[in-house]
Amino acid sequence: MPSAIGPHVAPAGQAYVHALPTVEEISAGGVIVDTGDPNLPVAIIARLNRGGRLEWCLPKGHPEGKESNEKAAVREISEETGIDGQILAPLGSIDYWFTVTGHRVHKTVHHYLLQAVGGELTIENDPDQEAVDVAWVPISELSRRLSFPNERRIADLAREVLPEHLLK
Repeated sequence: MPSAIGPHVAPAGQAYVHALPTVEEISAGGVIVDTGDPNLPVAIIARLNRGGRLEWCLPKGHPEGKESNEKAAVREISEETGIDGQILAPLGSIDYWFTVTGHRVHKTVHHYLLQAVGGELTIENDPDQEAVDVAWVPISELSRRLSFPNERRIADLAREVLPEHLLK
């Protein structure tokens, strides 16, 4: 029986599999809070996605060399927001998949809760120039401002655990 869509159909019983190579990536970043302000603002950054849409997200980036995830989180947050921080607690990790030209990426991002200890809000020190804007957002509004559901869950967790670190 001839095919209704032409000769370019895999014969029955044979699966056509086009597997792209997979690359594993690790990043670290987090929720940096100005605990000296009663609104407990958090520094977040905006990036343009490949489609040109503005996405607000938590600052993060790749560890360099043998740098630990904790050190990478502190450095990346400082580079992308201008704010220096001290880690208060781990917030867990998220992972997701995306495809770029020629391969799939499985990315794991380790998040931390940090207390702001200095610096000024700026994107001028971002060596990759990925951030196009930066803002302080009260922690109570953080989940509504972030673009990605997995980062909103991290923000909710940060809001839950922050009070126990403010008492210390």
